[in-house]
Amino acid sequence: MKLVVDTSAAMEQLGAVLAGVARAGDVIVLTGELGAGKTTLARGMGDAMELETPVSSPTFIVARHHRSHNPERPPLVHLDAYRLGSSAELDELDIDVEHSIVLAEWAAEYAQALSNQWLEIGVQRPIGGAEDVESDQPREVSISAHGEDNDMMARFGAALEDFRVSRG
Repeated sequence: MKLVVDTSAAMEQLGAVLAGVARAGDVIVLTGELGAGKTTLARGMGDAMELETPVSSPTFIVARHHRSHNPERPPLVHLDAYRLGSSAELDELDIDVEHSIVLAEWAAEYAQALSNQWLEIGVQRPIGGAEDVESDQPREVSISAHGEDNDMMARFGAALEDFRVSRG
């Protein structure tokens, strides 16, 4: 599935849509260049999940564990695998995938170490250089499911279609 997401606010709304259907055990891998909007999407998910702490880039600590104010919601583990050197380092983080929603940036090569099924969200946008990282430009978002017996696209598909239709 492909979407065009026009603004940062719409990227946060996309995150909120994903949060509405995500459940414990889901692994969502975000790919895209620096400044593409991966953390913006994560922030939208976090806000919709009513997390106790705001979502920010986990770059320097690799993984942040966020609990929700809502006891019905599983925790969100926001992972930035950019500095990981191997899946062994990922394993050392001891992430409870089964009982959490894992949102992993820069983790495409580690996805299979996290789960046998995952959703990959690729974010691309034109970036004219470091000075344009904060500018609000459209993003092209591609979403695909990976792994055997993956039901994630079916669960997310209808919500994503509604998102696309609601934005015109």
